[in-house]
Order: sequence, then structure tokens, then C-alpha cells
Amino acid sequence: MAGRNGRTVRDLRRANRTAVLQRLYFDGPLSRFELGPATGLSSGSVSNVVADLVADGLVEEAGSVDSDGGRPRTLLRVAPGSGHMIGVDVGETRVRIELFDLTLTELARAERPLGQRRYDVDVIVGHIRDGVAEVTATAGVDPGRLLGVGVGVPGIVEHTPDRGAVVHGQTIGWDAVPLEELLRTGSRLPDTVRWFIDNGARTLGQAEMWFGGGRGARNAVVVLFGSGVGACLVTPEVEHGRAVEWGHLTVRVRGRRCRCGALGCLEAYAGAESLLERWWEEGGRPPADTDEETALTAMLAAAYPADGGTADPAALAVLEETAEYLGAGLSDLINLFQPERILIGGWAGLQLGAGFLPAVRRHAAAYALRHPAEQVTIDLGRLGPDAVTVGAAILPLADFFARGGRRPETAPEGPAPAWRTVLEERAPR
Repeated sequence: MAGRNGRTVRDLRRANRTAVLQRLYFDGPLSRFELGPATGLSSGSVSNVVADLVADGLVEEAGSVDSDGGRPRTLLRVAPGSGHMIGVDVGETRVRIELFDLTLTELARAERPLGQRRYDVDVIVGHIRDGVAEVTATAGVDPGRLLGVGVGVPGIVEHTPDRGAVVHGQTIGWDAVPLEELLRTGSRLPDTVRWFIDNGARTLGQAEMWFGGGRGARNAVVVLFGSGVGACLVTPEVEHGRAVEWGHLTVRVRGRRCRCGALGCLEAYAGAESLLERWWEEGGRPPADTDEETALTAMLAAAYPADGGTADPAALAVLEETAEYLGAGLSDLINLFQPERILIGGWAGLQLGAGFLPAVRRHAAAYALRHPAEQVTIDLGRLGPDAVTVGAAILPLADFFARGGRRPETAPEGPAPAWRTVLEERAPR
């Protein structure tokens, strides 16, 4: 039966379960008494919802606390083993697959290095399928009990009604790749297990906003600095976060050719791939037959010798120029969106580390308008190299919350955007 606003009793129960689960997840352990004001539900509604969630195995007791003049109050928490999610990071140097319990504690991981055919679609699909099978077997988790698999990818992700997530990855040679459809076809997972695919910068941003350096901010930018660069924008108008192709902002007219084919993109100056190319062009000697992460480590060691020896002037000059281009690129984000915080993540950003930030901050302030530049902080992300996989795993977790902690009983007929509702509500705040 539907009420005047069109909501049924079932909708109301689902919303109440979602509210209690989210508050226990982000603020728990909490007592039933505390859940009332935290969720806005009556004490009777809280008791009914908690009883349902306990019966479903989603909530468990977590000790007790003394109350004023009465009996001790039982604390409640989300049961960690009541659900499992997988997060996948399709990165520049490897595909990383991680299995998490409901509290996002890592239970197992698998990594597949990417060689010369690193972005061959069949290779990527095979790595993801094999990695999912490996982590579930390692942890002894029934694949049919997964809440879903989240995947962070380079490029623009279009959610279509007939083919699911389609990836437009110009820089990696992906032209409208129906990745969700490919992953479902021949998958060893049951049809009821959902796939959630989004841009890697956005999954990084979501992780930092929920659990990292962005928590509590209403207006932030999270930068993914790897072989290329991208960003996730979070504002009051775009609360669930939006991936922006910041790396393809033009910073120099008729400049270096970017891997996307255009001239003068930020990524052609600030990405790790271009950084290493410029070092080689200036006479540097990146180690041969190594991946970009190892080569960047060698470049940093050449520019900043640990033994106090003579620095490689070419490496030092390229790094200093990169800091200026990165700062100039950040100034555009500052002027356009006036964020409270900018967080820099991604494997290259983390390798460059805190020592690189003062120069980036200085150049960002020099190129930005004074007032918004004075309001923003620029720091490294807090979640480390696993942030993209954590953010990817948040996608099925958010969908689970949106369903009130109930698993889908049938295979999806198309994309399932229910998780966006929970992301937009900014649950951690």
C-alpha cells in the first residue's frame, strides 16, 4: 500500500534499515537509545529495525556502557563477517583485486602486473576474472555471497540501460568498451552478483571522502596522480563526487603531444609517464626494462641522492618543472571550484611524497586568485596505494545500504544505480 507521497510500507522499512545501518557503520558502536536521535526514528522503530537486523545477522552486540541511574545499555555494531565486497583497481602498472569484509578490512588480495599489452581488453577482463576467483578461494568466501564487485578504471564511464557500464578510455585505446557486459559473459560468479564500474579517480575520491583526508569537507578535490592525472570533484552540488578529465586541460598552447593525441595537456607535463620521458630527453637514464614505478623511484634517487652525493641536474630540473605544472593545474581547480581541500593520491603522487608538496603549494598559490588560494589546503591522501580498490569496494557497499541491507534476489536487467543514492547522502558526515 502506498502513502500520499508514493512510498510503500516496504519503502519505509528499507529506509529505516538503511538509516540504522549507516549510523552504526560510521558512528558505532551505539546503543538503541543513541540510535534514536542519530537517525530521527522513534524508540519503537529503532527497536523493531534493530531486531530485524540482528535476526538477519547484520548487527551484533559489542559490549555495554553504564547509563545514568539505570541498567547498562547494550552497544550495537555492524557484524564484519555479514557481507563481503571486492574492489578492483585497473591501474597503469597492474590490476589489483582485494576482498573486504563489511567493515572494509582486507581479507585477501591478488595483483596482475601489466606488460606490453597492458590495456588489451581481453587481458584486463581475464585478469579481473582470475583475480576475483583467487581472492574468494584464498579467503574461503562463497562467491555467491558477495555483495558485489566494484571496478575503478581509467576513462569516462557511461552507464547504459542495455549494456551496463561502457568505458570510453581514449588514452588507453578503449573506444566504447562494454566492460560490464564482457565481465558478466563467462564470469564464474552467479548472475545475482552485481558489477559496479566507475572512473578510478572517482573511486579514489570516494574512499578519501568517506574514510580519509576528505572526511568532513563539503567541497574538495581528490587528485589521482599516476602515469596520467585525473581528479574527483566533490561540491554541495555534486555531493556524490564527479570524475573530471583534469589531465586533459590545456596548460600550454602547441605544447607537448599528450597520449590522448592533443597538444599541451597537463598530463603531457605532470603525469609520471611524461615525467620519465622528459628526463630521458634531457639526458637522464631511466633504468631499462622496468615498470614506471621502479623508474620513478630511480629518478627520485637521482634527483635527491640519499648519500648526499651530486644530484642529477636533469632529473632535478624535470621534477621542479613538474611541480610548477602541477601547481598551475591545481590553480585552475582552485579558481573554478574554490575547494576547502585538495588531496593528492595515486602511486606517483605518493612516491613523490610530502617533500614535493611545498613547491606544488607555492606554484598553486602563485597562479590562483588570492582569496580562494588562502582558503584551501593541499595535502597527500591518507589511504595509501589501496585507496582506489577501497573506493571501488564502497560501490557495492553503498548499494547494499541503499537496499536496507538486503541482497538482490534476481539478476539485474541493466545498471543498478541505487548505490548513488547513498553516496549522495554523504553518509560519513
